[in-house]
Amino acid sequence: MLNMAISVLFKGNNFLRLCEGLWVTLRIALIAMLFSIVLGFIFGMIMTVNNRIVKILCRIYLEIVRIMPQLVLLFIVYFGAAKHLGINIHGELASIIVFTFWGTAEMGDLVRSALISIPKHQYESGYGLGLKKIQVYVYIIFPQTIRRLLPSSINLLTRMIKTTSLVVLIGVVEVVKVGKQIIDASRYTEPNTAIWVYGTIFLMYFIICFPFSRLASVLEKKLSD
Repeated sequence: MLNMAISVLFKGNNFLRLCEGLWVTLRIALIAMLFSIVLGFIFGMIMTVNNRIVKILCRIYLEIVRIMPQLVLLFIVYFGAAKHLGINIHGELASIIVFTFWGTAEMGDLVRSALISIPKHQYESGYGLGLKKIQVYVYIIFPQTIRRLLPSSINLLTRMIKTTSLVVLIGVVEVVKVGKQIIDASRYTEPNTAIWVYGTIFLMYFIICFPFSRLASVLEKKLSD
């Protein structure tokens, strides 16, 4: 009985489908993270501007992202766009938009923290060497900022990979959705399949996320020395 339940994982192309679903999960997370890094750097720099209105607007954006659950944002973008704007957005695109919206805020706050943590004399030394403002940022500030951001950026990517499991609720066929399809297909013949399918999905997430988590810990320890 146990062997039959496990064999469902490898029946036909079930395991291959799980791998393809995992790739959808990773693709959403990686694309959203790429956009989040680029936009987050811009947003982080904007947050350091000494302007009250700009700071208030940035704070509102951050609070919306931190208070509003990602699932609600997914529903707003996916269902709201279709109903109120008459636009049929593919679930994967809606997911990328939402995770980019979330990741940009998180990344921007990390960039802001990294920028303000750099001592003022670093800027002054650059200007004293005759460098222009853009050169000071490119040659002095950005390299230090990136160095400080690496561990937290990797942790953000790990969180994003795990949170993509929510996209199953807007119809995206990722690894959790594929797992449910496999379980539903064998519900009457092998009722004990669920534990093995979800156990396999757990291992897949672990195999993907654990190296990132360890890398972030190693980098954080190494960069703090």
